[in-house]
Amino acid sequence: MKDKKSILSYAKDTINLQASSIQNLNKLLTKDFERAVNLINKSKGRVVISGIGKSAIIAQKIVATFNSTGTPSIFMHAADAIHGDLGLIQKDDIIICISKSGNTPEIKALVPFIKKTNNKLIAITGETKSYLSDKSDIVISSYVDNEACPNNLAPTTSTTAQLVVGDAIAVCLVKLRGFSSDDFAKYHPGGNLGKRLFLKVEDLIDTNILPKVDVSDLMKDVIIEISNKMLGIAAVLDKNKIVGVITDGDLRRQLLKSQDISKVKAVEIMTKNPKIIAKNLLAAEALIIMKKNKISQLIVAEKNIYIGVLHIQSLIKEGII
Repeated sequence: MKDKKSILSYAKDTINLQASSIQNLNKLLTKDFERAVNLINKSKGRVVISGIGKSAIIAQKIVATFNSTGTPSIFMHAADAIHGDLGLIQKDDIIICISKSGNTPEIKALVPFIKKTNNKLIAITGETKSYLSDKSDIVISSYVDNEACPNNLAPTTSTTAQLVVGDAIAVCLVKLRGFSSDDFAKYHPGGNLGKRLFLKVEDLIDTNILPKVDVSDLMKDVIIEISNKMLGIAAVLDKNKIVGVITDGDLRRQLLKSQDISKVKAVEIMTKNPKIIAKNLLAAEALIIMKKNKISQLIVAEKNIYIGVLHIQSLIKEGII
């Protein structure tokens, strides 16, 4: 290094430069952005997104975001498009071309063919006075003053700006369509994200393991039941109705109070009005309840009929936490 600045200083400079450039995009928003969102929202076709070089990589990311939020999209590489891939464009599709300069040879070669198809063309470009801007129906600026690269050459800040513009379009479409977490779940069935959106309490409980005691049972019976079922908790029932719970923590606290437990009954040490959840509740929502109440187990019941226990270890095992 020619200067004495630390690595962290360079990193902070890069982050600050990109942050200020992204903030400046607010000032560049025009009615064209609104037109683009409305056009896509009303479209019966897909969104075909194209680019070259680093802009092509950003285009692929925006395609992924659009698809996962309910906007059917497909990536078309600008160079491959003029060698046959133009055939993937359908009648009602909307085309988005991403280019920092708007003047690359590949874009100049591609745009005339797009115009012949009569599909609407949206430009996301850093140069609003460029070939791409001039030929597009809608122009969205992704202009940045400088790249984070010290030579002002490697696409860094400019590609971040392109990505943010794409995300802004996607989020606006989510808002307009009322795209919900249930809708989102349809497109994300796999991985931990899919589990958080799909996995329900009933998928995690063993309905054959029901630690329970009667209100009149002695503490020694409670200890045996909790130990045998190994869930650290037992529901306390009165005529098959859940009236409380006893955890292994409750047992320890009772032993600290008195060594003589021979005559202590479940009803005397139970926690009344326990947290009870339904089997069709999302596991992720059950986790929120556990964290809020600082507990590790939840009783699962339907119409006050005891059907199981959800333990926090089950959530950990499934990657919900």
